[in-house]
Formats: sequence, C-alpha cells, structure tokens
Amino acid sequence: MASSIISCHYCSNFATTPILFHSNNHSKRLNNPFSHTNVGLRSFTTRCSYQPPPTHHSQFDHKHKEKSFCFKQCAISLALAVGLITGVPTLGQPNDAHAANSVLSDLSVLISGPPIKDPGALLRYALPIDNKAIREVQKPLEDITESLKISGTKALDSNLRQASRTLKQGRTLIESGLAESKKEHGVELLNKLEAGIDEFELILQDRNRAAVGPKQKELLQYVGSIEEDMVDGFPYEVPEEYRNLPLLKGRAAVDMKVKIKDNPNLEECVFHIVLDGYNAPVTAGNFIDLVERHFYDGMEIQRADGFVVQTGDPEGPAEGFIDPSTEKTRTIPLELMVEGEKAPVYGETLEELGLYKAQTKLPFNAFGTMAMARDEFEDNSGSSQVFWLLKESELTPSNANILDGRYAVFGYVTQNEDFLADLKVGDVIESIQVVSGLDNLANPSYKIAG
Repeated sequence: MASSIISCHYCSNFATTPILFHSNNHSKRLNNPFSHTNVGLRSFTTRCSYQPPPTHHSQFDHKHKEKSFCFKQCAISLALAVGLITGVPTLGQPNDAHAANSVLSDLSVLISGPPIKDPGALLRYALPIDNKAIREVQKPLEDITESLKISGTKALDSNLRQASRTLKQGRTLIESGLAESKKEHGVELLNKLEAGIDEFELILQDRNRAAVGPKQKELLQYVGSIEEDMVDGFPYEVPEEYRNLPLLKGRAAVDMKVKIKDNPNLEECVFHIVLDGYNAPVTAGNFIDLVERHFYDGMEIQRADGFVVQTGDPEGPAEGFIDPSTEKTRTIPLELMVEGEKAPVYGETLEELGLYKAQTKLPFNAFGTMAMARDEFEDNSGSSQVFWLLKESELTPSNANILDGRYAVFGYVTQNEDFLADLKVGDVIESIQVVSGLDNLANPSYKIAG
C-alpha cells in the first residue's frame, strides 16, 4: 500500500493519501461522532458518472448540530485508518475512544482474508441455518467470480467439479436439513440445481465465457432458495417490549424506483433491495410498514456525497415518522445480530456491550448496504431515515470499520446497486413497492391507521 499515514481536516500535519472528515448541512439528521472515510482511491464503478467530492461526510444521525469535530472523534478515525493500513493499534484510551477497542483489536486477524462483499453471498451466509453440505456447494459456485478473472477455463472447471461432487455426496444431508413444510419445494430446487450444473458443464465445454456469469447467478439463486427452505419458521422470540411493533419475520424484497434529474444518461432506475428480517425483524418490519404506508413515495434523496445516499426525513419539524394513531414519533431500538448468537441484541452498540471482537451477521461490506439512521448519542432513536453505504469494501472488511456494531443493517441492494453513486440530492423516489415477502410482516400498523 502506498501510504501509511492519513490526512485529516483537523490534523493537517499528516500527509499522503487524504481521508477527510468534515461536517456539512445535508439533512436534518446527519451528525455522528464516528466520522470516517471514503477510503477508495478509484471511482466506485465504471458504470456510474458520479465523481466523489474532495471531502466526505460520515455523519448518520438525523439532525445536523453545528459543532466542531472534537479531537477524540478525529483520533478514533485516524487510529482506525492507520490500523487498517498497518494492522497496529494506536489508541489506548477506551473511555475516550468510544469505538477504538472494537475496530483496532486484532486488526491483523480481521483483515487477513478478503471480505465477502457480494450482497447475495452476504444474505446467504446470514440465514439461520447450520448445514455444512449446502455451504460446501455454495462456496465453489461463488468462487467462480474470481476464477473468471483468470484466462482459460481450468479454474472454472475445478469450481464446477467441486460443486457437482459435493452436491452428489451431500445431497442426503442437504435434504435432511430442509424444513418439513418446505421439503417438497426444496427437493424440486435441488433437482434444478443438479440440472443447472450439468448445463454449466456444457457451457464450459463450448468455452462460452459470456454465459458463465448468468448461469452462475442462476445456480446461486437456487442455492439461496434451498437454504431458505431450511429455515423452519421464525427462529426466536423478539423481546416483549418490541413485540407489538411491525416485525418482518423472514425475508422480503422491495423495488425502489428513483427519478434521476440532470443526468442525460440515466433518467430513472429501479433498485431491488432484499430486506432481512431474520437478523433485523424490528428494523426491517418498521421499514416495510412505512413502505406500505407510501411514506417514501415522492420523497427526495436528501444526502448523496459519495459516502452515503440517505433519505427518510419528512417535511416539517418532525425528524421521523409520526404515527397517526399516537400522534408521536415512532422510534425503534438499535438492533444488532452477532455472529454465533441466536437472537439480536437491542438498545446498545457492541462496544457498549463490551463485545469488542464480535462480528455482525449483516456487515457493512457490500456497496449498497442499507441501514437505519439514528441520533448521534441515542441508540434507540431510529424512525424513518435510512441510508445506503457507498464505499470500497476491500479496505474495510467486516468488523474493521466503525459502522459495524453501531448501526442496524437490515438489507442490501442486489440489483442496480452501482447506480446508487449516480443519485444526487433532489432526485425523487417515485415509489417503493414490496414485491415479495409481505406475508412475513407481523403487526402491520398500516392496516390499522391507514
């Protein structure tokens, strides 16, 4: 890596690759003490026309407060970035550095392997299942993406042979892992997966590399659906104090149609978003409920700075959704599912819980990671404002950045995510529509209040 020290708006004596921390007025709730980076040195995508501005913002609370960026906050971010480059912790004041222990402990271990940044793969691994046989089919199929970067078909042949072999050897174990109520559907998908692998072999024999990507996507969709058929009902009870909120007990998908202004190459775009209620039932349920109320329809994009795209701040003094049945702002708790746990933790960041090395099931790894915004120092203040992260995930793998464990991720953009970087402040969300999984929504308040 070319640089080892970073530059900061508040520490101008540091030089080389700039990682800037700044605070501007973009929306009502955009202030956050854990300011950090757009680390990437290249454009986000060759398909997008957006060019990152010279400074970036990393505030996610809902209301901008005009106050200076304190040394403590800057030091945290500086230490994080230096840690990402060197793997060496540089801060030793856990009381002052709110996120330091989490993001700096054992960084050399955390970044030892490449992060999973494909949203589909992240969603597959986030399912509450424990079936080694299907995972051993999944992995070589996912590895095809890297093998495509190598000339010839030798690596592709190896991936496909491994997937085919493990599917045949492990099929009995895979079928035994299917939920009884979904077994027939799961077996049908397994048959399609086997047939698809046979078709894939013919594609490789014909050396038709152009057909490899689409076929890989098809097979991984089968794998993901088979894995979903292994989930038998909803796997845990939401805490009683949140049980009456709208809850997404499973997965759902929405299409968000955005009208893009002042862009001759792109007038509108539909973003397909998969919402994960297995790992964030309260957060995802709250969002689906608002979608069904058409809360976001006609709303503008309120922040687009190369680091995040954000919306959800209604017109007027309110900073969130006002529930007409109570005439009060509906807020939801911070909700985080930790790797190895059976249910989410609520109301506290992982650092506040002392889980400094814990990893979240839904990490900020993918371009287009969707999360709930909240107030700066109030963990349980999420309401309607949401953001999508734009970043170079190679430099910020799971649990090595200061968003994981602080903000509730509840979904990923899985189609047209590259175009998120083309969005600008003032572009209009024409509509968000639920296209699947609405039957997984419990306690739908939109049916009560209209």
